[in-house]
Amino acid sequence: NTASILTRRNGFRRQEQSVYYLPIFIVDSGSPSLSSTNTLTIRVCDCDAEGIAQTCNAEAYALPAGLSTGALIAILACILTLLVLILLIVTMRRRKKEPLIFDEERDIRENIVRYDDEGGGEEDTEAFDMAALRNLNVIRDTKTRRDVTPEIQFLSRPTFKSIPDNVIFREFIWERLKEADVDPGAPPYDSLQTYAFEGNGSVAESLSSLDSISSNSDQNYDYLSDWGPRFKRLADMYGTGQESLYS
Repeated sequence: NTASILTRRNGFRRQEQSVYYLPIFIVDSGSPSLSSTNTLTIRVCDCDAEGIAQTCNAEAYALPAGLSTGALIAILACILTLLVLILLIVTMRRRKKEPLIFDEERDIRENIVRYDDEGGGEEDTEAFDMAALRNLNVIRDTKTRRDVTPEIQFLSRPTFKSIPDNVIFREFIWERLKEADVDPGAPPYDSLQTYAFEGNGSVAESLSSLDSISSNSDQNYDYLSDWGPRFKRLADMYGTGQESLYS
């Protein structure tokens, strides 16, 4: 004879209830098979180490109070994220943007260039930005310049025999004058150049005194020969050979 036991319950908990009624169904393998059904009453009790029952009443299962460590970390992370977002929004609102209206006081269109040598500045007339000198209120599709030879289309215009020549030239000059007035790229360019120190810092100093003194002066110009080959012609004219030159 063989027997097998099949249970459909995995355990009993005293916190749920103290008494359990377990149905038992017994079947044999004979032909015909015989069966029997009974009910087993089970009482769950709390026992000590020696197996003596202490209490058999149902007790409520008390969960530990408070939050777990993971829950606390998640809550703190959410709070920090909200604080960072609030600070970012406040910072973006307080940030001052640049005004869209151009400040005329800051529109400096002059370029002051100081030179300490005589004749300085002739080769430095393009050291500034010409875009700052353009008139933004004037918008033209085509631009003409006075320092550039005009194209053929400006010179080819119909002439009438009935109109005097002086009227045609006057109209031509008047049109060119209007074009030059509205052309931001036409010279003269707006550049302030100061020449306050004539000859200062130069080895030869100022040469204006050579023109102011007459040829009959008794001044000695022998020092011109010490200035080098560039002043050799002046040294020959005003030096020791002056008497033979004007004799």
